[in-house]
Amino acid sequence: MMILRPACLHDAPALAALGRDSFCAAFEELYRPEDLAAFLEETYCEDAVAMEIAAPEYIHCLAEDSAGLSGYCKMRDPSGYAEYSGAKRPIALGQLYTAPGMTGSGIGAALMEWALGEARERGADAIQLSVYSENFGAQRFYQRYGFAKIADISFWVGEQRDAEFLYELRLD
Repeated sequence: MMILRPACLHDAPALAALGRDSFCAAFEELYRPEDLAAFLEETYCEDAVAMEIAAPEYIHCLAEDSAGLSGYCKMRDPSGYAEYSGAKRPIALGQLYTAPGMTGSGIGAALMEWALGEARERGADAIQLSVYSENFGAQRFYQRYGFAKIADISFWVGEQRDAEFLYELRLD
């Protein structure tokens, strides 16, 4: 049985580990080791994750099952991508991750349903997210919920620039 719950500061170590594991499982082969190491240290060190858990603009939702943490997503209110859209109050969805090997088990769908409800509860008129231009599975997942590409953006991992797509779902 899966439960969804908000993150607490004591979740930072497990959340940092899952973020690293999920990112590496999906993308590790794309980067030079030094670029990947710099990115992981900046983004998924326990201190950085704890700071985001404590920050009022971030909202984390954790998915847990009998084995422990199986997935999570993070929202940022307000969105850092607002300038790309005509939405008046967009919120950003980021790092919708499942534990490696658990894709397709319903965790992502449960987290997405939570995110849609959270965005509406907060009065957002759009949800924005970035997705790697060659992550076709993730793009199909988001498109099933009605997300559509609104811009080409960049995502940096160390000194490497990735082509990303900015997707948006209007809620109004």
